[in-house]
Amino acid sequence: MLASPILLLHISGGGVGLLSGAVALSFPKGSRPHGVAGNVFFVSMLTASAAGAYLGSRNSEMDNVFGGVLTFYLVATAWVTARRRDGETGIFDWLGLVVALAIAAVAVIYGIEAAHSPTGTKGGSPASGYVLPGAVALLAAIGDARILLCGGLRGAQRIARHLWRMCFALFVASASIFLARPQLFPTLLIKTHVLFLLGVLPLALMVFWLARVLFTNTFRSAAPPH
Repeated sequence: MLASPILLLHISGGGVGLLSGAVALSFPKGSRPHGVAGNVFFVSMLTASAAGAYLGSRNSEMDNVFGGVLTFYLVATAWVTARRRDGETGIFDWLGLVVALAIAAVAVIYGIEAAHSPTGTKGGSPASGYVLPGAVALLAAIGDARILLCGGLRGAQRIARHLWRMCFALFVASASIFLARPQLFPTLLIKTHVLFLLGVLPLALMVFWLARVLFTNTFRSAAPPH
């Protein structure tokens, strides 16, 4: 009974996050509708990820704990990035680096323990279940260290940081429903691979926008979308 309200928060937050993320990607970067949808996405995904991590901890489902904590971190750091001036850093960046390194380190430890476990699992997940969160956390930690060493990011690089972290968080939400729980949808959507396409669509959009941001002049001197 205690988990029921939190489960409701997790489901509703994830649903709103999916919708608001889709809306944010539909409007031009920097526009007011994009900013409003982005703020809704920010709040809803923080809610969904925190609730998911809590539920995962209660149920000893460590893959959900890692997914929740990682998503919370990605959304929070992406949101802060969008509100930073060029070349600006702060204590939040140091905290982000510590969190990312902690996620990566614990994921490696759990993965190794799972691989050597008699059951081949740790916390209810096989070793392979810790590869993606560990790799993403390590990549994010490298990015955090880079901005601290370089004294912040500027222009397109700052937009790219905001973009990939928000899009990957959206992918976590889409994969959690469309890829992990296909039984909730009509069989036709499974057979026609519609669910798979919906699940990986945020990654495809992330690649598209990163290419546009980093390899064209469209966003060279622009500020990240607020």
